[in-house]
Amino acid sequence: MNENRNADDPLDEFSEADRAWMRGHLPELRKAAADPGIANVYLGIAFVVGLIAHVAGYLLKTSSPSEPLGLLAELLYAIGFALWTGVVVVLFVQVLPEAKRRQIQRAVDALDAAERAEGKTGTEHKP
Repeated sequence: MNENRNADDPLDEFSEADRAWMRGHLPELRKAAADPGIANVYLGIAFVVGLIAHVAGYLLKTSSPSEPLGLLAELLYAIGFALWTGVVVVLFVQVLPEAKRRQIQRAVDALDAAERAEGKTGTEHKP
């Protein structure tokens, strides 16, 4: 790494070749950064892992294990339950409202575009 660079610069971790590639693919990178698909994948993984941990903890608890294994079963059960229910809460509080907001924004943008197109052609329709 070059000593003349700023230590807080986030681009310091990329080589010049990486930066050139990023400049050439900037629209795709911006679209990927704005896309909620990455978060949805992580939420899906967390849901599945949480559900598996919850079920595994439950099965361990019901087998009447001794003290150290019983504690592990309780922890696994609690962490699994917290993880998958947390994903359900995030789904209803963040993901679904954000999807609805994007849907409404697309409809408003389409309406604006249609009104601009009608204004350019001079064929405005009055209700």
